[in-house]
Amino acid sequence: MFELVQVNEKTYYIESPAKIGVYVAGGTDVYLIDSGNDKDAGRKIRKFLDEKGWTLKGILNTHSNADHIGGNDYLQRQRKCKVFTGGIETAFTKYPILETSFLYGGYPCKDLRHKFLLAAASDAVDFSDADFPKDIEVIPLPGHFFDMVGFRTPDNTVFLADCLSSVENLDKYAVSFIYDVAAYLKTLDAVEAMEGDVFVPSHAAAGSKEDMQKLVQANRDKIYEIKDYLLSLCQEPMIFEHILRKVFDRYQLVMTIEQYVLVGSTIRSYLSWLRDTGEMTYSFEEHLMVWKTV
Repeated sequence: MFELVQVNEKTYYIESPAKIGVYVAGGTDVYLIDSGNDKDAGRKIRKFLDEKGWTLKGILNTHSNADHIGGNDYLQRQRKCKVFTGGIETAFTKYPILETSFLYGGYPCKDLRHKFLLAAASDAVDFSDADFPKDIEVIPLPGHFFDMVGFRTPDNTVFLADCLSSVENLDKYAVSFIYDVAAYLKTLDAVEAMEGDVFVPSHAAAGSKEDMQKLVQANRDKIYEIKDYLLSLCQEPMIFEHILRKVFDRYQLVMTIEQYVLVGSTIRSYLSWLRDTGEMTYSFEEHLMVWKTV
């Protein structure tokens, strides 16, 4: 863990819980793609920078989940570099309490206000900023989170952020976090057709286009498996808490407050998607919101 891996002439990644990209722009100047989950990750990144004699020019964030922006604050204070983000992710990066509040659906209790879900705030500017490296391509990858993106470096290495889970993670956790299921499926289609020399997902092994196409299919299959289960489950009217319990039982997940908000938010997203496609509806009975398959 925290091993520096070179994948192309100018592009590396740091093997970590969420892979961190490194692009050598020229001379000693480098840009990071994401920054890990906390200041300890930031310190380890700084060690690589010092060992290589690299100058950190900026951090390019794929999205604002805590495990991708947690090192921003430390590195920004140490190296005075800019952090580049886009869309809603910029607000979440500046004000990380938005993520925990969004996940919980209200003010998050102290059990949710920790580095796993709540990163340190960092100053951020949009990708349109004049200092953003113009030779990096920004690739929209919405679905997992609001305005998540990937990046293509000039040597045709593509960083895919969180749009693909490994088969091992799909088997272990089953319900990967998704904000917008319809957008996520479109992103899977885009990745399946995408060209590149090397692809680097944050939570799966780096590989070729063919490797990513296999992962796309595994992730797509899991989406439809969960969809079919929810439609089957709600043949009889069911409230959300009972749906969530059944999902945890089926996939043998362990209920913690973190899993409650992450899996719970994702299952709500599935229910919204199925409502929008006309495959599920809801009603209110005795002051309870009840979901039912159409």
